[in-house]
Amino acid sequence: MPPTDSARPAAPFGMAHVVERNIQALEARQRAESERKSWQDKLADAITCFTGSMRFVGIHLALFGLWIIWNLGWLGLPPFDKSFVVLAMFASVEAIFLSTFVLISQNRQAALADQRAELDLQVSLLAEHEITRLVVLVTEIAKKLDIAEAQNTELPELEKDVHPENVLDAIAREKGAQS
Repeated sequence: MPPTDSARPAAPFGMAHVVERNIQALEARQRAESERKSWQDKLADAITCFTGSMRFVGIHLALFGLWIIWNLGWLGLPPFDKSFVVLAMFASVEAIFLSTFVLISQNRQAALADQRAELDLQVSLLAEHEITRLVVLVTEIAKKLDIAEAQNTELPELEKDVHPENVLDAIAREKGAQS
């Protein structure tokens, strides 16, 4: 038999045990998803992470700065790219590859965001359904106990299930009316 809430030790940071359990479950899920990533996705993420860092900026400042001052003749060394055409070509090719890696990572992140949004929607719909059932139950109890609030005129509306397709239709109609 599981321990009662009073028998359980306090959860860290004053959180409810269910919150702690949910955090652990989500972290485990994220680790599992990370382990399932292909080597290509891992490579794209690593490159995107590095190129989005200040270290990457510093390396580029140093390399491009050295390239420029070398080819301006300020170091007393013979220039190898007087017109900076090679530098421009290098930077252009690098930009093509970096933007591709960023897009790969963004596409995967968008897919994960879509999954989280779907989960959030499903949990919200379940919670709304449960709350509607509770409103019905509490209203019936209030009627049996002859509590005045049981006669509230808003209760019949709150006792109705919300159908997501109707909500989406109403949103679409409202957006169409604003256009």
